[in-house]
Amino acid sequence: MIRVGSDFSGVGAFNQALQRLGIEYKEIFACDMDKYARQTFIENYGEPKYYPTNVYEREIPSESLDIYMTSPPCQTFSLIGNRLGKNDNRGILFFNSHEFIKLNNPRYFIFENVKGLLSDNNGNTFNEWINYLGGKSVNGLPVLFPNENALPYHLYWKVLNAKNFNVPQGRERVFIIGIRDDKDNNFSFPKEQITDKLLIDLLDQSVDEKYFLSKKMIDYLQQNTIKQKNNGNGFKFSPTNGHSIAKTITTKEGSRIDDNFIFVNNKIRRLTPRECFRLMDFPETFNWSVSDTQAYKQAGNSIVVNVLCELIKNLPL
Repeated sequence: MIRVGSDFSGVGAFNQALQRLGIEYKEIFACDMDKYARQTFIENYGEPKYYPTNVYEREIPSESLDIYMTSPPCQTFSLIGNRLGKNDNRGILFFNSHEFIKLNNPRYFIFENVKGLLSDNNGNTFNEWINYLGGKSVNGLPVLFPNENALPYHLYWKVLNAKNFNVPQGRERVFIIGIRDDKDNNFSFPKEQITDKLLIDLLDQSVDEKYFLSKKMIDYLQQNTIKQKNNGNGFKFSPTNGHSIAKTITTKEGSRIDDNFIFVNNKIRRLTPRECFRLMDFPETFNWSVSDTQAYKQAGNSIVVNVLCELIKNLPL
């Protein structure tokens, strides 16, 4: 049985992946400050014995974890002069995860973040993350002059798209895998293959009328599309019949012009929360009792389960 812990745990995509793989695990802790995400987490997995709300106050276990999972928000910070981002509570979250790894020394860690991390602050943010996390090697290349704060880990990173892992959603996320120096560090990212599934395969045949757009809403989205085009932006209202790959699920799915909208019998509707969770590869047994607003947020903030499965399968546990 492996020992695991997660920060920014959300609704437990990490737990879903472990359970799907049939891996027996002991959850040392989970941590999330969103009370509605916590409610959904507990509803599906039970309440962890240690379930803090704040990563700043979360205790660091003395015994090393087997896998530490974290997804700290990307915020610009500077290592030259004043660390500008560190004056913002959100800016220090990376350093919080870094401190956890430094003190707990887990066998493996997994970071997940938006693709925009690569270009944040002209790429400096991501480079500093890599310099701080990978003191031994990065993508198979040895680090000759490690940062003084670098952790003794072998690092592998790559941008993965959910549509290449049997999930019909275009969702690019950067994943960083860390392997402790005393472990087998010959990691390879899973093979990618574009899914043959389409959005329509995950849609319900009948949904509540409340998910259909009013004429007023359609007019607003169409007018906003014209406005965006005049401003030189590519965002547009573009309903589909579902015979395509879904756009990236957002935390406010169905309220933005570039979200997923479906043509049905000469009407247009947004996705339902259940359809959003399907596009995040959560099973039909996954439950929630929160509002639609919170459910959309939870799906949009989560991680595609099968992507995590494929990554974890390649760790020599």
